[in-house]
This record gives sequence, C-alpha cells and structure tokens, in this order.
Amino acid sequence: QVQLVESGGGSVQPGGSLRLSCAVSGDIARINLMGWFRQAPGKQRELVAAINRRNYTNYADSLKDRFTISRDNAKNTVYLQMNSLKPEDTAVYYCKIHSGTPSEGYREVWGQGTLVTVSS
Repeated sequence: QVQLVESGGGSVQPGGSLRLSCAVSGDIARINLMGWFRQAPGKQRELVAAINRRNYTNYADSLKDRFTISRDNAKNTVYLQMNSLKPEDTAVYYCKIHSGTPSEGYREVWGQGTLVTVSS
C-alpha cells in the first residue's frame, strides 16, 4: 500500500512562515513528479507547485516569489516552504505524486491534506 502523509500545517499570522512535508511510503516503482495543491472554501483545487526528479519546478504565478518546493529523492519526501503568508493562502494543502514506469504503468496518489490557516 502507498501512503502520503502530510505534516507541518497549522495556524500562523500574516507574514509568517510554515514548512510542509509530505512523506511517501509503500510499494512505489518510481516517483516521477511530486507536487502541492490547495483548496480554499468555495474554490476549486489549484496547483501550488510541482517538482520532478531533476529538480525542475513550476509554480502558480502568484506564489513563486513566496513559496519554494523541494524534494529529497532518497527519503521520498517533498517539502513546501511558505513565506510571507497571506490570509488568502488559507486552504487545505494536498500532496500528490505521479509514479510509475513504462512497463508497470503510471498512477497518481493524493494525500489527505493538511490545513493552513493564516489570520490575525
């Protein structure tokens, strides 16, 4: 079984920082892409950031100056450093991985999410 366990969420004041972690365990052939999404109340789930095995990254345009994604392939863990947090960053943040090989096929797995609340 494959598990994605997010941690690091919580409450923070505007301007503060949080660091999210997502640890992947289980029978995974290869993790190709790791990313973070978020969903605020009444809004669609949106991409925050993604990173591949070569450390190529992409971000939502509005977040790239404040958020940084990184990964540790040896630990099968992806991180999201969030700085200068704003109230509009309040959301449930979800980790997602894309894994597989041409011979074994591909799959996507989602974590259950961690809540980030930014308020004064």
